[in-house]
Amino acid sequence: MSKATNAKRVHIALAVDDLEDAIAEFTERLGVPPRAIAGGEYALFLTPILNLSISEVAGQAGKLRHLGFEDDTAPSFTIETDSNGFIWEHFTLGQQAEEINAYWPKTGWNPGPEE
Repeated sequence: MSKATNAKRVHIALAVDDLEDAIAEFTERLGVPPRAIAGGEYALFLTPILNLSISEVAGQAGKLRHLGFEDDTAPSFTIETDSNGFIWEHFTLGQQAEEINAYWPKTGWNPGPEE
């Protein structure tokens, strides 16, 4: 994402029943493979407008985990709950990478400039 445009990607986090099946399905639906796969529990897809994370969570398949925005200008990773109870995260891609690597250190994901 270009810093000059102050672009934002919508972030959607979903719970899935089977990570491998969901990776195959979302790769086909979105036309891109995941940019990060962590611990057999999590995958992150990036498109020009969407930042989609899926997590294997027993008994929670099909549920929305949270929403948010990937924003080049976010000063820090923040989490807020809106008046309807939706959880919203606000972060840069680098801050998201830090969070992923904190939970799954072996991932070592470092987003490149093309993302």
